Amino acid sequence: MLNLRMVAGRYGIARLAADAALPNWADGAGFTAIARAEDELTVVCLAERIPLDVQADRDWVCLRTIGPFGFDATGIVQALIAPLSENGVGVFVVCTFDGEHLLMAAKDEARARDVLVAAGHRFSA
Repeated sequence: MLNLRMVAGRYGIARLAADAALPNWADGAGFTAIARAEDELTVVCLAERIPLDVQADRDWVCLRTIGPFGFDATGIVQALIAPLSENGVGVFVVCTFDGEHLLMAAKDEARARDVLVAAGHRFSA
């Protein structure tokens, strides 16, 4: 069983060119994650901060585990994504030093909460 909480706000997942500079708009309140790969720069942040001319998928909600967990802990992400996947809820996962963040389409939030509670997880306020 994992303890979870919803992170306030609506989020977006933006895709920029691999050689793009880190955008100033990414920094601010709420959860933010930036990952650079050889073929893209991905930015997750509050959707309201992403400029409209930037390629992005918007209207996501975010939940996170209440950690921290040891780096040698196993099965944490699987315990969350398995029941969601089995029930047709797609997720975008970002792990941080102290916990896991799962983003899902806002339209799936209620169903995802129900599925995770049925799987034995617990939500905190």
